[in-house]
Amino acid sequence: MSGERIPKRQLQYLAGGVLMMFAFAVFAMPPMYRAFCELTGLNGKPSMTAAGAAAAVDLDRTVTVEFVTSVDAGLPWTFTGDTRSIEVHPGQIQHVSFHVVNEAGTAVTARAVPSIAPAAGASHLKKTQCFCFKEQTLAAGASADMPVIFYIDPDLPRQIKIVTLAYRFYRQPDAGQKI
Repeated sequence: MSGERIPKRQLQYLAGGVLMMFAFAVFAMPPMYRAFCELTGLNGKPSMTAAGAAAAVDLDRTVTVEFVTSVDAGLPWTFTGDTRSIEVHPGQIQHVSFHVVNEAGTAVTARAVPSIAPAAGASHLKKTQCFCFKEQTLAAGASADMPVIFYIDPDLPRQIKIVTLAYRFYRQPDAGQKI
């Protein structure tokens, strides 16, 4: 078998299969994974749809909600929260605000991707209003205050005392620009 050659057609099929697997892994899997995480709340990815009305407030319990902000490399924005953490009673509606500034000389569009830790708390943090529900476009040098309205579902497991809500902004392609 040391002197046998692989037929050219077989090599073409193998190369085509490798290219199709690569394309599937790079282009098809990320959106499918993202959709799966949004639907199930797994991997700290909350549902991107607005939550309904809050349940009864549990005044006998408090949960610390921490806020973490960041921007992806190459995005010329500064992004901060008005507070690093708050104490909340499960079921109590909370309002927090974030501030963003576009430091570029042109308009820039970006989208915030939320993440919640621990993962077991992701399905219990319910947002009724969030800038993460859609892309944000800021004109050159513009700034904006972006509110988030949320509550912690009283069904949050009692052993979870701290929930971290992190947002990271990623630049989106400009209109007409291909990724």
